[in-house]
Amino acid sequence: MTRWRFRPIEAGRGIRIRVRTGSYSKLPVHARSFPRHLTKFSLPMPLSLTTNYTSPSSYTRTTSAAAYGHLSHRMFFTTTTTSTVDRLHGIKNHLNGTMNATEIKHFLADSPPSTVNLVIKKHFDALSDKEKRYAHYISKSAFAGTRITLRQVSPESEAVFDFIIELFKSFNGDWAAAQKKSGIRDEDLKHFLEYSAQFLGNCGNYKGFGDSKFVPRCEEKAFAALAATSPEVESLYKATNGAIFSSNNNGLMHLGHLDENHVTTYYPDSEPITQAEISAISDWMREKGLLPENTRLRKKDGGFELLIASAVTAVPAEGGDIGKETEFKVDNGTLKGQTIKLVYGDYSKELAIIAGFHKKTAEEAANDNQKNMQLAYAKSFETGSLEAYKNSQRFWIRDKGPMVESNIGFVETYRDPHGVRGEWEGFAATVNLERTRTFGALVDGAESMIPKLPWTEDFEKDKFLSPDFTSLEVLSFAGSGIPAGINIPNYDDIRQTEGFKNVSLGNVLSAKAPNEKIPFIRPEDLENYLKYREPAFEIQVGIHELLGHGTGKLLQETSPGIYNFDHTSPPISPIDNKPISTYYKPGETWGGVFGAIASSYEECRAETVAMALCCDFEILRIFGFGEGVENMDNEAGDVLYAGYLAMARNGILSLEMWDAKSKKWGQAHSQARFSILKCFLAAPDNFCQLSYEKDDLSDLKIKLDRSKITTVGRKAVEQYLQKLHVYKSTADVEAGTQLYNEMTHVDEFFATKVREEVLRNKQPRKVFVQSNTNLDEKTGLVSLVEYEPTCEGMIKSYAERGV
Repeated sequence: MTRWRFRPIEAGRGIRIRVRTGSYSKLPVHARSFPRHLTKFSLPMPLSLTTNYTSPSSYTRTTSAAAYGHLSHRMFFTTTTTSTVDRLHGIKNHLNGTMNATEIKHFLADSPPSTVNLVIKKHFDALSDKEKRYAHYISKSAFAGTRITLRQVSPESEAVFDFIIELFKSFNGDWAAAQKKSGIRDEDLKHFLEYSAQFLGNCGNYKGFGDSKFVPRCEEKAFAALAATSPEVESLYKATNGAIFSSNNNGLMHLGHLDENHVTTYYPDSEPITQAEISAISDWMREKGLLPENTRLRKKDGGFELLIASAVTAVPAEGGDIGKETEFKVDNGTLKGQTIKLVYGDYSKELAIIAGFHKKTAEEAANDNQKNMQLAYAKSFETGSLEAYKNSQRFWIRDKGPMVESNIGFVETYRDPHGVRGEWEGFAATVNLERTRTFGALVDGAESMIPKLPWTEDFEKDKFLSPDFTSLEVLSFAGSGIPAGINIPNYDDIRQTEGFKNVSLGNVLSAKAPNEKIPFIRPEDLENYLKYREPAFEIQVGIHELLGHGTGKLLQETSPGIYNFDHTSPPISPIDNKPISTYYKPGETWGGVFGAIASSYEECRAETVAMALCCDFEILRIFGFGEGVENMDNEAGDVLYAGYLAMARNGILSLEMWDAKSKKWGQAHSQARFSILKCFLAAPDNFCQLSYEKDDLSDLKIKLDRSKITTVGRKAVEQYLQKLHVYKSTADVEAGTQLYNEMTHVDEFFATKVREEVLRNKQPRKVFVQSNTNLDEKTGLVSLVEYEPTCEGMIKSYAERGV
């Protein structure tokens, strides 16, 4: 028999267990999964336990637990306090038949979350009154889409949001009063506030970076007690249907395809829908010329409904993007005989409000490009026309050097498991003129940098369309997370012939999390790493956005018989020195051809461009480091070394975003960075190694040869980049997919050794507490409202947005 002796430790941190092993071999398999040689380990809280005792006043109790999945073997727990057992006794729904305690630990909400301010006041105050009103209306529009994002994350997210906000309002933000009335403990309130802040920071109960669910650390009865403080709050809590705490299936802890038992709301009420059917609908849409970004897809008996995001609830009088017809009978292919119906009015209420804000924004525009852009936004959100939306992006590209920068809409497709439908996001930001001058110098030098990339001019745009590249200080960014840089629009036809814009988000890059741990960096590298990682990252972001996403030509048959390359004498591939044999056919797009891997693949291509060109000391000079001459022993070399170390470290940390059960990646950038780590490790001459002596890898460190970065390291990166780029340019989806799957494959060493150490060292991701703006209708003046960088401040900021 095995006896487990519980020794209470700090509240909320778990339980220390001392094991005395007897007949170990007779234990059920789940019990045997505990490392036999360990005498101490921790089980995360919460667990689902049952308690057997004879007297409520007993000081020492014997407890029987069904722990670790189906484990029914009786174990005896002896504790010396009643509070520990009471806590265990009350926690429900966290551990059941398909997930064990070790697994569930990784889905607990951060404690505490890393709440940081998005500092903006100095830059906002410098705007004129007209510019402030322009920024105000864009900010209001972006956050008016909060409920759209919530509905795109999970079925329960909107109800959870309403529960949190209504609870705040019912006590006017007085959390002490809420605690007193509900009777919950200090620790319970703390965990509720932490969960709420993380929920709001991710705009849903799945992480915006990683797409995995997080659940509260407190007992479910604590939430129920808070909900019971008012009928309105209780009603909203019941509407969540227990989904806040549910963790009964590993598949449902991740966003993904329904036929793989994951969660997605891009295909609502469509549980039987298959990936093959989604692909077939995508093919049909491409043939019809109907863009997918603002749609969702529902499977119905006898057919499918394409839900189009629009304020109108019927096809516009002038027709939609493919005319006035809304019902189609498929007469060929795998969907033959099925009906596809266009249904307007998805997110109708929200988009009507949003369109109204853009009409007001147009009145505050500084020029005709801004005015036309805002009116095109309004038309798109009213009618559901993505052709109108594309026009907004054309006007946006032409709006050079604005003092207030913005973009909004169904933009990035990372979270749609099929990789084509966009998530709602929007931002308003002020321009940092000083830092923008640096990025302007990078743009000026871009044409001289492009020939240094590892492909010939056949695979590059005929003309580099010099973009606007600004450093921004974000006022508002609505969505499931805030990136460090942006390169949009994502429409290939616009990017290839009209251009794009780049932005770097300065106050996002500079935001610091308190008490950050830095695992995997050797002690002798730590000082240099800490000093230069921020400028190295800024340089990486700049190159990534401008010369990563901004380069490359898609070889296309643009219309039947018309090509943008010499198809009679095709370009020679630098990979095998043979003429190319694949290209994009009429109507095909990069995302449509490469499908679900497209987003991550493109992020990897952009990251490898950055890692190749950050070795160029002229670029380092533009950012203020060195004299433009290669020298690994000066400050420019320090920055370059920090950048390569950071990429290797990020590759290790990326394993947090890989799910061991489904063996799938949950985040595009993380998948890309892991592949670059593998590229480093595969480079010859011991360029990069993982150094450790202990079996559990608790002393794991990156050993990277600084002297070989510009030679061995750069060459390895360029060889990988060349393949990524040429396969993308030529629509060689077979070779590209095979390459990327190999480079992002997680083998047993990384899965069972390195990932465990990553999870042991994982830290909360930053969640940003953002300001609000208020407009005085009488004076026309806009004021800025700031909040404390706390969980309470995060909740208050959302409650006062009135969405």
